[in-house]
Amino acid sequence: MKDVTAQGTPAKPMKKSAARLGAVQALYQMDLAQTPLNDILAEFESHWLGQEVEGVEFPEADVRLFRTVVEGVLNDQRRIDPMVDNALTKGWPLKRVEAVLRAVLRAGAFELASKPDVPARVVITEYVNVAGAFLDRDETGMVNAVLDTLAHDLRPDEFKGS
Repeated sequence: MKDVTAQGTPAKPMKKSAARLGAVQALYQMDLAQTPLNDILAEFESHWLGQEVEGVEFPEADVRLFRTVVEGVLNDQRRIDPMVDNALTKGWPLKRVEAVLRAVLRAGAFELASKPDVPARVVITEYVNVAGAFLDRDETGMVNAVLDTLAHDLRPDEFKGS
């Protein structure tokens, strides 16, 4: 049986989108505040995901995907960062990229490299949408370009004939 909302619409994609948004926020906070992994997971799962904070309703999230992305980026960062560096414009390394943009790129790169069950175009679209929640049009365009480059490198079979 499909997961549906009270209005009869599929809820699962929304939960996955919310998980990705939460993962980027958690990675950003960890990057800036050096918050330990267990603390960030506990904080987001109990106070942010699916909660109302200061009058803002945060959507219910796929907690498993949230954890997978946050933990995966941290565990694979030594592999992910060089991939993203290579996809960025020469002379503009990942360490020079603004923290939110860096979190989006790392999360997207992790999913492209480690979650072959999610189509590359879905990963790209999802993280471009996440970027749009925080960044301006030029930066969302950069997310699209970098993740598209990575997707073509990591999953060339998905782009044959297109």
